[in-house]
Amino acid sequence: MTRDEKIALYEKLVAAHPGAERKGATIPYTSLNGHMYSQFTKADELALRLPADERIKFIEKYKAKLLEQYGIVQKEYVVVPDTLLKKTAELKPYFAMSFDYVSSLKPKPTTKAKKP
Repeated sequence: MTRDEKIALYEKLVAAHPGAERKGATIPYTSLNGHMYSQFTKADELALRLPADERIKFIEKYKAKLLEQYGIVQKEYVVVPDTLLKKTAELKPYFAMSFDYVSSLKPKPTTKAKKP
């Protein structure tokens, strides 16, 4: 699949979840309360942020791996295999899990400067 085809599938997944909003011009992602919960990487991989128990199950079930960027393993993110990315209905519960997981985290304080 091309990058554009993968991004189109990612956008379809995001659109299927109420409350989710795609952000990012060149690197698409979703976030809630300052916490990113999905991202489409420069390496054309979709990564979801999952809680530890679900992360382990996901990796075993789909023979997936943890996300690695710039030589650093992102321990909370799993890489979604392309075969699963094509199956929006099967992937939707994991996207919802990711959304629910970050909604349980304490909101990050904003870093934007206040207007005078």
